[in-house]
Amino acid sequence: MRNWWVSGGDIDVENRQLNVLQSALNEFRAQKINSVVMSLPLEKADAETLARDNPDIQQLFLDVPPAAEVCHLGFLHSDGTASSVDLLLELGHRKFGLLAGPESSISARLRLACWRDTLYQAGIAETDTEYGDWSANSGWVKTMELFGRHPDITAMLVASDQMALGVISALRQLNKRIPQDVSVIGYDDTPDSQYFHPALTTVRQDFDLIGKRAVTHLLSMANQPQEAFNDLLPTTLVIRQSTGKPEAAGSENALIRQLKALVQQL
Repeated sequence: MRNWWVSGGDIDVENRQLNVLQSALNEFRAQKINSVVMSLPLEKADAETLARDNPDIQQLFLDVPPAAEVCHLGFLHSDGTASSVDLLLELGHRKFGLLAGPESSISARLRLACWRDTLYQAGIAETDTEYGDWSANSGWVKTMELFGRHPDITAMLVASDQMALGVISALRQLNKRIPQDVSVIGYDDTPDSQYFHPALTTVRQDFDLIGKRAVTHLLSMANQPQEAFNDLLPTTLVIRQSTGKPEAAGSENALIRQLKALVQQL
């Protein structure tokens, strides 16, 4: 059995055109590769077409809609995202900013949808949203844009830890304290997130587990072709120092800080 792991960096596919992916599979077939992990975002119809048209190559998809009729391994985003929103609501936050990942990413869309659904159920129907590209730079730029429109935001939900790093930098430039003025929750629980200043509250995805589970599925699929399945691994909220109760805008401490900021500008 020969395997291949296909990610967005392996194939130069600007818009993930189906014909380019099919050409890649044809090349894999010529190299006698019979199992492939597709670690790139694909819409339901595209994933199903690739699986249907290439029955001799077992394909395990990692970033497709859960409704896709393919062999799918991923994370259950609703667990971690709902827990993030619930924590912030319990702390007293009502003014949210959402920083989603790229609109082309299935995972990013699922996280955003769950944020919005959980907020809507809590009676918060309107929240401003920006879309980053997973980078810290996009986190910085999009935070500046969000706070330019809504300076009263007290909680930021961010679709990746790397973007959250940019969010924290932007908030410091805006003289916002974390978490007293703005709480920040990231996503991924990357190894560095616990060393952010402050340490980042984030949603943990177990990347070691998904790697091991992918190998298990590939071995099983090689021995016996599998019918479509949807294996979703749990996500959990890791609470650290970047979240807390919002300080009332009219409190004595807040007024003192505002006066100090005004004096420094004179």
